[in-house]
Formats: sequence, structure tokens, C-alpha cells
Amino acid sequence: MTETVSGPLPELVEPFRFFWTAGREGELRFQRCADCDHWLHPPGVICPECASENLVEQAVSGLGTGVAASINYQPWMPGLEVPYALAIVELDDQRGMRLTTRVVGIPPEQVQIGQRVQVQFEQREDVGLPLFTPVVQK
Repeated sequence: MTETVSGPLPELVEPFRFFWTAGREGELRFQRCADCDHWLHPPGVICPECASENLVEQAVSGLGTGVAASINYQPWMPGLEVPYALAIVELDDQRGMRLTTRVVGIPPEQVQIGQRVQVQFEQREDVGLPLFTPVVQK
């Protein structure tokens, strides 16, 4: 099932442009310190671990675990369909690297803390919005 997320698109400004446009290629990208390998989110200009300015943009696995969830019933802006599920997803690539996102592909009431999820993208204009859907157990 493919869901469309309504609402405004993010502005494509630096240093966030790469994050919002990487989904066009099916990748979820973050900054990573080339000196100590620490992932950064949101993007920055120096590594918070080692103070290096040697930052590169790299794709992550796109897999994670929901660590918080909320079902929203309030349409906070015109055209926003409710209910919808928001979640904080901790990505597998680094403990503590988290992304606030929408969970799609299942009814909002089925979103659970501890649920394994994977990224998918909604393409709108130049933006690939990262959304997450439950991992199908085989």
C-alpha cells in the first residue's frame, strides 16, 4: 500500500538539501564524520564527537526500530488527513541516531513501540520524503 503524505514540503536549503533529495535515488542519507565514523543528524558543520570538519554524506541501511509513537487526530493544517501515526525511529546504523517520521502502510492504531521498520520514499517535486513502513517478517 502506498500512502501519500499531505502537507508542505521542506525548503531545500543547505545543509539539509542532500537529506531531502536523496530519496529520489531510494537512499536515506546522513552526514558521517570521515575521521571518527560518527553519524550526524541533523546535519552540521563539525562532528560533535571529535570536532572534525571532515563530514561526508552517506547512505544508511534504512532499517530501524520505533522508540516512540503517537497517533494524531488533529488536522494541524488544511488538507492533512487524520488520523496518522508519527514515530521516532532509532536507526540500526548507530545507537541514538533517531529520525521523527510518519509510519505508513498499516492503520495508525497498529503502530507500536519496538516495531521494526524500513524506509520508503514519497516522491513530491524534488523531494523524497522518508517515511517508514513495518518490516515484513518472513
